Amino acid sequence: MAAPRWKTALDNALKKHPDASVLQFGSLDRTSPVPHVRTLIFRGFETDSVKRTLLLMTTDIRTAKTVQIIANPAVQLAWWIPGTKEQYRISGQASLVPSPEDDLHKHFTHHLGKASNGFDWEAKRLEVFKSMSGHMKASWLRPPPGTPLSQWPGSPPESWPSKIEGPNDVGEFPDEEQKRLWAQSLRNFALVVVDPEEVDLVELEPIPNRRTRFWKAGGDWEDEALVP
Repeated sequence: MAAPRWKTALDNALKKHPDASVLQFGSLDRTSPVPHVRTLIFRGFETDSVKRTLLLMTTDIRTAKTVQIIANPAVQLAWWIPGTKEQYRISGQASLVPSPEDDLHKHFTHHLGKASNGFDWEAKRLEVFKSMSGHMKASWLRPPPGTPLSQWPGSPPESWPSKIEGPNDVGEFPDEEQKRLWAQSLRNFALVVVDPEEVDLVELEPIPNRRTRFWKAGGDWEDEALVP
């Protein structure tokens, strides 16, 4: 199956401008009609065993977005590529891939794994985690994000590790403390997986400007031109 046209366009934009990986991720919860929007980093596409085009991001499983995705998995991404003057608004269903040790693992991976026909999401989680910088890995060692600092008198910011040293080529860590920190960080690390259902693409570089709506119809993608 050929890739949808919006995905080909986004691939081409990111090849030209690989630093344009910052997007906005909006979700809802049960307690408020106000959307919760935050900035995430795009970590790549994944095509699972049933040929869905999925977008990957990462998070700390202890963040508020976890509860929001449980309450309502419908999310929207807003992504501006400055170099090509393109805006992508991607609506779809979000899932998380947490550690198998996390109580939420079965909640998400049962549905995601079933829909993906046995794709090994834990292997993918480990692959992405290993690709992260030591400074980024250390960020998942802090107390739960968004909680008041006053709740953690025994963990002041100056005590938080700033970097984790990973294992060498034969799997050996510098010391037992680094091994412990690596395992703790990995337990808090999760993939955010978005299965797109609709994409609104605005192209401001061509004159006249163009706008196209793409939507999933069964296993295929359809599209129509819109007024920009």
